[in-house]
Amino acid sequence: MVDWEVATLGGGPADGLTVRVVDRPSVLQVVYPCAVDTPASEAQVQAMYVYRRRTGEPLSYGFDAATP
Repeated sequence: MVDWEVATLGGGPADGLTVRVVDRPSVLQVVYPCAVDTPASEAQVQAMYVYRRRTGEPLSYGFDAATP
């Protein structure tokens, strides 16, 4: 049986989003698709954002603007 926990993301583009996680990972990655304008391109581009686990309760993650 998997024990899911609800966590809230704070700051950045996913501010306020709630997610369910297992084992309290230290880092979460959030991606959003980007449009590709080149005709007939099969490339997929995604904007990536990193959220790091905060200390304390309730479980939450904060946006890490310094991560490239």
